[in-house]
Amino acid sequence: MERLIIRGGHVIDPATDIDGEYDVYVVGGRIAALRPAASDTGEVSPDAPGVTLIDARGLLVVPGFIDLHTHLREPGYEYKETIQTGTDAAKAGGFTTILCMANTNPPNDNESVTRHIIKNAENSGIRVLPVGAVTQGLKGEKLSEMAGLKSAGCAAFSDDGAPVVDAGVMRRALEYSRIFDMPVISHAEDPSLVSGGVMNEGVVSTRLGLKGIPNAAEEAMAARDIALAELTGARLHIAHVSARGTVELVRAAKGRGLKVTAEATPHHLTLTDEAVEGYDTNAKMNPPLRTKEDVEALRAGVRDGTIDAIATDHAPHSVIEKDVEFDGAANGIIGLETAFSLIWGLVEEGVFTPGTAIRAMTVNPAKAVSIDGGTLKVGKIADITLIDPARSWKVEPGNLKSKSKNTPWAGAVLKGVVVKTIAGGKIVYGGPGR
Repeated sequence: MERLIIRGGHVIDPATDIDGEYDVYVVGGRIAALRPAASDTGEVSPDAPGVTLIDARGLLVVPGFIDLHTHLREPGYEYKETIQTGTDAAKAGGFTTILCMANTNPPNDNESVTRHIIKNAENSGIRVLPVGAVTQGLKGEKLSEMAGLKSAGCAAFSDDGAPVVDAGVMRRALEYSRIFDMPVISHAEDPSLVSGGVMNEGVVSTRLGLKGIPNAAEEAMAARDIALAELTGARLHIAHVSARGTVELVRAAKGRGLKVTAEATPHHLTLTDEAVEGYDTNAKMNPPLRTKEDVEALRAGVRDGTIDAIATDHAPHSVIEKDVEFDGAANGIIGLETAFSLIWGLVEEGVFTPGTAIRAMTVNPAKAVSIDGGTLKVGKIADITLIDPARSWKVEPGNLKSKSKNTPWAGAVLKGVVVKTIAGGKIVYGGPGR
């Protein structure tokens, strides 16, 4: 039986309130024990056959990251990303579980597409959980066969990339999802308020001469979906929150005891609409980058638990979609490989505590979609990420694992490097040495 000892690292596991130097023992792909560093009882000798010893002194040892919002693009858009390149990027970013969205071609609105994704991810080394479409063809008209999607292996439902505009359809989706106790992930956006907008509506959009998207486009749809969650008693997850009003709506919903969770992305937590200066299409995304006040509201939401999870919204696009004029460029950026470093930068600035940051990337995402993971509790699956918090790295797009290179951080120097990613007790990124 395969055994692994991770010795002397600084373990942070918010799910069990562990924060200190521990040795972690892994047997048969599961956490066998955690003991204070240098307190080895000799039960598992590092010299025993089949034992791999990792010297983690000076490193953070945390549960494997869980991303609730990844676009893998396969099937149909393999020129942007494949399951293989996307999961390679995830491993390099410390992620051991990712949920992949349904806006593929064909969309993941039926069991055959779900099974295709799961089969093609079998050898990736990490857990890939498909998100099934809410509606057939992502058209927002007729519900998909949600029972079949669940039985095929979907972990949630979403038409992400487009909102479910018809309130009656969204109500029925929430009612059906309640039968399976699975969340519906809302892309909260009122298209009539977007109306051709390409960035946040405000001073910067006026100065640049670009049509803006008001906060209300997100807030109005979020309010509607929260009202429907209250009506149906179903589980609702608000994706990529960007506006301060949405944070307030989610906070109020939680205060009323509703089954509402929410996520924010690293880019919405670190960038403002000023990043669009120079018409950089790598700063074009949906929802758009907002103002400093919105960023501060999102950060406060993460700190107080209103925003449950930090999710990447990893959205790879090729130069065909990005190397064009701003109005015509596709929305989105890649994010799996930069996510932790960006959030660790906020820890360094004092915006978040280490525990708050790790909680939002591990146990909270697991709870939001009711999956096993996000903890180093004894007996749980050994999904573990090792990080050098003091080491810096330069974002060089050509060296990234993702097939697409659309990142606004090209050339930036970030702090906090993922050293190893361990999934199910096996080292899937970083090799056997230090």
